[in-house]
Amino acid sequence: METMRERFIATTTELLDHDPRLAVVLADISADQFGCAAARHPGRVINVGIREQLLIGVAGGLALAGMRPIAHTFPSFLIERPFEQIKLDLGHQGAGAVLVSSGASYDMSSMGRTHQAPGDVALLDTLDGWTIHVPGHPDEAEALLRQASAADGRVYLRLSGLSNPEPHAVTPGRFEVVRTGQAGTVIAVGPMLGPVLDAVQDLDVTILYAVTVRPFDAAALRQAVGASANSNVVLVEPYLAGTSNREVDEALLDVPHRVLGLGVGRAELRRYGTPADHAAAHGLDAASLRMRISCFLR
Repeated sequence: METMRERFIATTTELLDHDPRLAVVLADISADQFGCAAARHPGRVINVGIREQLLIGVAGGLALAGMRPIAHTFPSFLIERPFEQIKLDLGHQGAGAVLVSSGASYDMSSMGRTHQAPGDVALLDTLDGWTIHVPGHPDEAEALLRQASAADGRVYLRLSGLSNPEPHAVTPGRFEVVRTGQAGTVIAVGPMLGPVLDAVQDLDVTILYAVTVRPFDAAALRQAVGASANSNVVLVEPYLAGTSNREVDEALLDVPHRVLGLGVGRAELRRYGTPADHAAAHGLDAASLRMRISCFLR
């Protein structure tokens, strides 16, 4: 199946042909794949080289000049390394941009810690005014990219090599009710939906599917909890564990509840392994999720 990154490149190349407001800013990553687009639009496909702070600075300048920039590289280089520029050149200046990462938390596990960024969403969440999308399928990534490119705000689109078996007709900003149950509510974020469905297939739980995590769809969670026999909430995120626990607590501020935040642990795994090895080590494979969710609900 086509990857989210491949779909992003194909869709963005098409969008450049039809929207003169769009510009793509790269820091070497994916520059070869954008070669044809750069030949057709040399002033709107800009490769700044391995200069990630400049990547964001150029995106901010383009935005202030009336363009709609799409900045792209791996998440550790897109969010962590140039964070000050994101805070100042985009946020402080009130400039809109679309930041598109590829690599998720540990897709490039064999390349070591430099290419792992499980804290990217939590870090960006310290800033105001960001929309954060975490698609679980290439079709969803394309739909969210098209919507973001036509808008004006600050958007982070987090792409992963992991994909759910089937796409969902996502609505930006809204959680989808995949199924209902009485033993609690499980929020599966992006590519975690597949493992979650495998883990809870015979458990009587409501499953909410989230591809937009900021803003957080508090109304959908409140409705799901209100329709359930209890207010247990399990949050399964493909990045730092507990990143959205605060959002759950605030959504259910007047409702007695328990919340379990599952995700990538804080401890660094120094045996690189495969992405599947990392998922199992962090308890995000179906078997581990089954045990952790079942124990919490009991």
